[in-house]
Amino acid sequence: MWTMNMRHALPRARPCAKQGLEWQPRWRRGHEQEVRVEAAPDRLASGQLPPLCRVAAATAEMEGPGLGSQQSDVGLSEEQDRNHSHSPHPPGFGRHEVCAHENKELAKAREALPLTEDSSNCDIVKATQYGIFERCKELVEAGYDVRQPDKENVSLLHWAAINNRLDLVKFYISKGAVVDQLGGDLNSTPLHWAIRQGHLPMVILLLQYGADPTLIDGEGFSSIHLAVLFQHMPIIAYLISKGQSVNMADVNGQTPLMLSAHKVLGSEPTGFLLKFNPSLNVVDKIHQNTPLHWAVAAGNVNAVDKLLEAGASLDIRNVKGETPLDMAVQNKNRLIIHMLKTEAKMRANKNFRLWSLVAFLYFFYKTWATDPGFTKASEEERKMNIITLAETGYLDFRTFCTSCLIRKPLRSLHCHVCDSCVARYDQHCLWTGRCIGFGNHHYYIFFLFFLSIVCDWIIYESFIYWSNHCVTTFKADGLWTYLNQIVACSPWVVYIFTLASFHFSWSTFLLLTQLFQIAFLGLTSHERTSLLKQSRHMKQTLSLRRTPYNLGFTQNLADFFQCGCFGLVKPCAVDWTSQHTVVFHPAKEKVLRSV
Repeated sequence: MWTMNMRHALPRARPCAKQGLEWQPRWRRGHEQEVRVEAAPDRLASGQLPPLCRVAAATAEMEGPGLGSQQSDVGLSEEQDRNHSHSPHPPGFGRHEVCAHENKELAKAREALPLTEDSSNCDIVKATQYGIFERCKELVEAGYDVRQPDKENVSLLHWAAINNRLDLVKFYISKGAVVDQLGGDLNSTPLHWAIRQGHLPMVILLLQYGADPTLIDGEGFSSIHLAVLFQHMPIIAYLISKGQSVNMADVNGQTPLMLSAHKVLGSEPTGFLLKFNPSLNVVDKIHQNTPLHWAVAAGNVNAVDKLLEAGASLDIRNVKGETPLDMAVQNKNRLIIHMLKTEAKMRANKNFRLWSLVAFLYFFYKTWATDPGFTKASEEERKMNIITLAETGYLDFRTFCTSCLIRKPLRSLHCHVCDSCVARYDQHCLWTGRCIGFGNHHYYIFFLFFLSIVCDWIIYESFIYWSNHCVTTFKADGLWTYLNQIVACSPWVVYIFTLASFHFSWSTFLLLTQLFQIAFLGLTSHERTSLLKQSRHMKQTLSLRRTPYNLGFTQNLADFFQCGCFGLVKPCAVDWTSQHTVVFHPAKEKVLRSV
């Protein structure tokens, strides 16, 4: 018996390609390799290999001590696969690499090496492993039951699948082999064995014959879980395209994305799975961890980056009440802690920008749709007002609107654009196409505020875009060269930036002006403009702050926004659409005149 430690084995001499002993290449990250499993999992794990039908026995002697430690191209045993699937491993983990500098003379010697024993003496298991179709057909037609497992509980279909013997699989199934027969130490199906070795043609063939990819092996993994663990991206893509759920859970409730984030160090296949839109925030049955939790637990920085980029939640807590950030702090992984904190800050800013945009649109609509305080009166009311004002001697332009034929409320003005008197008139806004008055003035203030914020964020993001996507030499060549560079890089972004800068300028100016007039003067824009015009024709300087409408900074804001500041201030509600009396505020009974 030829024994050696399989965990440290390297590829060795290959049997001669003769009488059906051809080698079938398989795809593994661009390397052409040869895999032939010729022993059951328990025997491979123990390091005891059976003779290869006594083929190429002399090759090992010719190789000498340097190459004599290398094993023939024997694939991973089932026991080794189990070891691979229980711990994180890098992208190349569990794969035999073929030496790129193989001795040419040795290769020629192998080709010239004769067969030491005829293949007709091989048993059906050995013939299946080496793909000797005629020998297998001879034994089956002689009465061998293709469903009969060997002493290691492995069927012929398993051996054909793991060695990628397509013709033998078709032949055995035609003779009654069960496509989903369980066998081996891990109680796996032939499909599981083919996936572990990365044989995509075999996977396709078995699925065409009705193999069930949802069956669970002894470790609790389905077909897609095994493909993820062994990083066979073509098989993953094929299984998902054939209807396998990308969110299928294993016996522990873990999805393929969780296994990838936890068991496979590196960005793949996590990034590959994310292209199929898996659930980012699903949790497993035992620990209630999300894929991001598992990536943090394994210290898988690349997977953490991919999951954060895809939008994985930072707030979900597991069964211990821990968020991904809590786990990173507990593991003292500074890089992941920095990544999670930075992402949380960026998302908070993103949410603020989103709600700012929503608020801007909302208050723009409210400013436009809300009645600004149009004064309305029936024809009978108009006649009665005219009679009353005429008999009391107040029928003049200061108290009577000749356009609306109504008694003018205090602080109102007739808008010629809207053709109506507006209570506590401020202005007719060009940007909203609406008068600003008693009914919508506070909405207008919020509209200006959120418009300024939205424009400010657009300006900021424009600079971020230019710094990340445009090649500029501002420090070396100056401003004009920088402007030419960003215009050439993205004219559309420059246009958006210019538009945002313009709207930011006037909206910020108007907002500051409005807040100053409301809080410090207690006046509207029209009242302030009228007082400034009057002061030009007066010998004494007129103070804008000494007006009957100025009740102090706090009271002015409380009355305007109708906000009591949690009981600190008592606002006074005044209906300016019907306010005609000169005394209106209980706090300060002042004699008021219309400005």
